[in-house]
Amino acid sequence: MTTIAEKRDQDRDAVVFICDFSPPRGSDPALLEGAQQIGADFISVAYNPGKSTRVNSTLAASWIQANAAQDVLFALATRDMNKVAAESLLLGADLMGLQNVLVVGGDPFTEKELASVKSVDDFKPTELLGAIGSMNQGLDYRGRKLRSPTSLCAGAAIDLSHDLERETRLTRRKAESGATFFLMQPIFDPGRLSDFLEGYERAYGEALAPPIFCGLQVMAPDSIVFGDIPGWVTDDLSHGRTGEDIASKLLNDFVSAGIRSIYLVPPIMKGGRRDYEAAASVIQSYRG
Repeated sequence: MTTIAEKRDQDRDAVVFICDFSPPRGSDPALLEGAQQIGADFISVAYNPGKSTRVNSTLAASWIQANAAQDVLFALATRDMNKVAAESLLLGADLMGLQNVLVVGGDPFTEKELASVKSVDDFKPTELLGAIGSMNQGLDYRGRKLRSPTSLCAGAAIDLSHDLERETRLTRRKAESGATFFLMQPIFDPGRLSDFLEGYERAYGEALAPPIFCGLQVMAPDSIVFGDIPGWVTDDLSHGRTGEDIASKLLNDFVSAGIRSIYLVPPIMKGGRRDYEAAASVIQSYRG
């Protein structure tokens, strides 16, 4: 299996695609077959999107890697596991040949949800990133030696819809804790990323070293929207322009701005269905 850091270093000029993928709400292997035809360099298996019961992201990623000959990464949320459970799961992932992990906090439960489920948060995301670094050195969370070290490539998330100064500080902590790559929530203006990176360099006197995979969302007229969508996007959709065409235009804008690491988010329909064919169309259109 190729790590994301290795893939990015192999050819700095190549456009590398990571595509978001939702694990299914059932154990039928056919529900995972949508990952096989996307054509991305990596499939990123989300962690229980919608806070619903789904196939564990680690196990789904393992199935995709084994059955689709596809490089993968899996998300792991600190919200639901204590330190023993998280590190045990990571040992199992390493055993199965999974190396790429995205560490996230997980969406908080609402007051209503907390009546039937509890948050754990034994690790903070920055703490888990540090713990993964220790596991790669052969130590568990107690400082005890493992029988063999792991070889995990850990990444973290960036969301530029938050306050930029706060997100800059948090990104710095994640990088210092061992993040080797970042997945950024979708944006529609490459200048937004440039502003963030310039602000980071001003604040810390050096460029952010780990690569950022810039979020690119493929829209559809009836898809679920997270965050603010520019008016021109909704106008174009309402006048019949396809989400794939809009995303392809944005992709070309990103590449022209020097962005060659792309985190592609397929349309999310009501009920949770994903349109992976739309994502495949965008990748195929770019690669010809």
